[in-house]
Amino acid sequence: MIFTSLAFMIFFAAVLIGTFIIQCFFNDRIKFCFLLTASYFFYGWWDWRFCFLLLFVTLTSYITALHSENKTAYVTGVSIPLIVLGIFKYFNFFLDSIAQLSCHEITALKIILPVGISFYTFQALSYVIDVHRKKINAEKDFVRLALYISFFPQLVAGPIVRASDFLPQLYESSRRLNAENFSRGIQLMAMGFFKKAVLADHLSVFVDDVFRVPVAFQWATIILAVCSYSLQIYFDFSGYSDIASGCAKCLGYDFNINFNLPYISSSITEFWRRWHISLSGWLRDYLYIPLGGNRKGRVRQLVNLMITMILGGLWHGANWTFVFWGGLNGLALCCEKIFVRHEHKDILIVKLAKILSVFVFISFTWIFFRASNFSDAWLILRGIFTLQNGIVQPFFWSFAAFALLLISELSAVFKSHRQHLSSVNGYYPVMNLDSISGLTTFFVFVGIILGLAFTGENPFIYFQF
Repeated sequence: MIFTSLAFMIFFAAVLIGTFIIQCFFNDRIKFCFLLTASYFFYGWWDWRFCFLLLFVTLTSYITALHSENKTAYVTGVSIPLIVLGIFKYFNFFLDSIAQLSCHEITALKIILPVGISFYTFQALSYVIDVHRKKINAEKDFVRLALYISFFPQLVAGPIVRASDFLPQLYESSRRLNAENFSRGIQLMAMGFFKKAVLADHLSVFVDDVFRVPVAFQWATIILAVCSYSLQIYFDFSGYSDIASGCAKCLGYDFNINFNLPYISSSITEFWRRWHISLSGWLRDYLYIPLGGNRKGRVRQLVNLMITMILGGLWHGANWTFVFWGGLNGLALCCEKIFVRHEHKDILIVKLAKILSVFVFISFTWIFFRASNFSDAWLILRGIFTLQNGIVQPFFWSFAAFALLLISELSAVFKSHRQHLSSVNGYYPVMNLDSISGLTTFFVFVGIILGLAFTGENPFIYFQF
């Protein structure tokens, strides 16, 4: 059930109506049970068997967290989600890698990759670890914990929500479906639909054509496709995050921002503070810092950075191209730690040069993220660096997407300058839909989405992770 599908629209409308009726006549306990049932229905839409795996991970986290002071219980609570993730996502990958190294054929297991397994296992892990660290108390209400892990807006592609952020909201009586929350949420969802259905999905047509047969295209067209993929994955994933946040907001709950103008970054370090913030923060708090962070000397810090980014790459997919992609980003972060001295304030031309260089580097690394294997990535690189001849295909949506991204970034820069903010931050202006002008603008925007939306069904990129 993809967010941009008619099935989801019907499902979400039913959830909104059901939640509103329950709020009027019943208590929060009934509402949580209803939302939990809806979340499992949403997840079971892909394959009902996945629900049992989700329930198993949830039960394990619930029981072990209640006894997290016991070392055996804590180790079990951490190990089970990792084992589940390892078996379903990485077992055949490592089996195949061993077979290639040993030159012996090994029969792979027929395992279906459950949708969203990387996200809900990480949420379960962070919950058990935070309880053990005494950052939060163990949740004694199973329904609330189950709803936290399986809440449908973020279940299949994030953002990775922390228990310390979400569970307290379930105890606040003010968290309700009302006109104000619905107004804010529906506007967030509309922006997400625009990013996904209008921008990302149209860009995917061009990107898929070039990456499918790179030898057929001219080098400049390949470069345009590589840059277009940088925009596609941003609009696709940030669009999903916007829709997820909007769905949650309609129901009265808040998610933290997951993307904050990443392509305005002037360093790789800044990029990873702005891109997929929930994952970057998770890797920092539960991997990088426990490894020692920057507390044990420069060499250890660089090693910790490389380990974190390589494992972060592997988290994205069971393929050596993802490991290499993570390694490239880790290497760039290490180089910044060693060689780059950040000035408090750069002159404009230097700042723009840094932003451009970061975008070029990140776009280069996305080649390995997008390519199915190293051979495909090599064809892309060879086509660029040999100035390959072939089909010249300027693509309208690429230029339109670049223009819209530039406008949004400049707007954020001017806003931060007017308000004398120390850093540039971007989110969406929320209009007052009680006014005629606000309501008119919103419906015009919805009409633009419906008129320009890509008509084919195109799953979100991060569904595969």
